This record gives sequence, C-alpha cells and structure tokens, in this order.
Amino acid sequence: MTSPFPEMKTGLRLGLATLAVTGCLAALLAAGLPVRAEDNPVLAKVNGVEIRQSDVALAEEELGPSLAQMDPATKKDNVLAFLIDLKIVAKAAEDKKVENSDDFKKRLAFTRSRLLMDSLLATEGKAATTDDAMKKVYEEASKQITGEMEVHARHILVETEDEAKAIAEELKKGADFADLAKKKSKDPGASDGGDLGFFTKEQMVPEFSAVAFALEPGKISDPVKSQFGWHIIKVEEKRSRKAPEFEQVKGQIETYVTRKAQADYVAKLREAAKVERMDKPAETAAKPEAKPDPAKPDAAKDSKMAPAKK
Repeated sequence: MTSPFPEMKTGLRLGLATLAVTGCLAALLAAGLPVRAEDNPVLAKVNGVEIRQSDVALAEEELGPSLAQMDPATKKDNVLAFLIDLKIVAKAAEDKKVENSDDFKKRLAFTRSRLLMDSLLATEGKAATTDDAMKKVYEEASKQITGEMEVHARHILVETEDEAKAIAEELKKGADFADLAKKKSKDPGASDGGDLGFFTKEQMVPEFSAVAFALEPGKISDPVKSQFGWHIIKVEEKRSRKAPEFEQVKGQIETYVTRKAQADYVAKLREAAKVERMDKPAETAAKPEAKPDPAKPDAAKDSKMAPAKK
C-alpha cells in the first residue's frame, strides 16, 4: 500500500534516457573490464576463435530475462551454445559481406549511438551520486514526511453485511480479533490476523480511512462498506509518522539522484541543440516542447519514504 521513495515524475524523454542505461550499457561496461587470464578460462573454440568465461558472462547480461528460469549449469551450457552459434553465423555473414548492406550500416550506427549515450549518461549519473547529494534529498523529503499521522490497524473482510454483523457480535462477546481474522477474513493478510501495519490516510480507500482514523486505539468499528466488501476494523496504535533511517532508503535515493542527474543533463543538451521536426507543421514545430518535470521529492502523500509493508 506504499509507493517507493522518491517517486519519479518525469516525461517521456527521461524515460528514454534512463531506460537506455539498463540496456546496451551492460555490454559496453562489461567489455571494458580488465579480467585476469586465470579468472577467464577459454571454454570453447570456433574455427580457432576463443570463447572465454567473460564472453559467457557478457552474453548472460544481454540475454537476461530469457535465462531467468534456468539453473546455473543449464544457463551456462545454453549461453555457451548460443555463443558458438553466434560465432559460426557471424563468420558466415562476414563471408557474405552482410556488413556492406545499407540495413546493416544503419543498425550498426544506431547501436553505436545507443552505446555512446548509455556510457555518457552512466558517467553523469555516477558523478552526481555523492553522499552530500543523497543526504540533501533525504533531508528535504524527511521534512515533508515527519508529523503526518499513521494508524496501525487490523481488519476482517467479508462479502456481506450480515457476515460482518455476525462477526461484530462475536467480538462483542469477547472473541479474539486476530483469531477471527484468520478464520473468516477473505483478505490476503488474514494469515497475519488481519494486520495491516501502519498506514496513512491516503494509502487506504476513503471509507476505510475515515473510520480507522476516527477510532481510538483498542476500539473496534461497526461494519464498514468499501469497494472490496465489508470490513470490521480494530485500531491497535496511532503515531506521528517518522522518516525511516537513511540507510533504509539509500538505494532508492541513489536511483533517484542518478536519474534526475541524467534527465537534467539530457534537458541541458537538448536546449543547446538545434532540433527540427519535419513531421509537424511549422507553427507546431516552432513551439518549444514541454520539458520533463524535474524529479524532486514530493510531499508525503506522493512519495512514501517508508519501508514496504508485509
């Protein structure tokens, strides 16, 4: 019920710039890493051309999702077989002078540009991700979060009002809330006794939040209807929300700072470039295109700087 911190609010251009970093960049960077010979054995030869462990590692990064379900041994065997075929077919393509075709040249030029972009954006992002920059983002977001009210509650979710009323009666007679939740709630959290953990008003549907935040700790609500069914709510605790420790969200902040730096860099380069859109009428093309919103830590309701709930 929470969203990661900080939440990126950027346009399509940032999407292009940041998405690219996870694509061809892996190939470029891995290819440039120094590898000791003893750590990089030859695994196969194709017409005298060596295929080493580093080639397999690089191919694994590029093939990615298609290998996710394989065990390590099967993965390595499949990747090595792929590389053997790759060498064989690539040599056949060279013999046929495929690289001289216009289509090949266009694709090669595109791939080169993509790798250049990936490499430069990675450098800019890394340079911007300093401890001071990350601490500043953390402090700014913490100020917006601290002080917001949170409620820790349990609930029992059923299909009908009659079921909810029957459960309410059992609770009035002294039945244990958590036990009833385990037995009768259809919510996925029923196995935890209906425990929802801490949440803010915006993280729940309005009907639920209105009742939960009005109840005092230890109190149980009457049946409450929402789009999910009928709820019985028990409030366990209320508190003023606090920002998590820096180390808990450091990874998210690092990603945020990196992507913001990349977005700003792309926007700066675009401002200095002469861009002509031939696919649009002159009056439309002359108008400056909207820049992506600068990524920034939003208020607590937009950026939930909190550890994920169960």
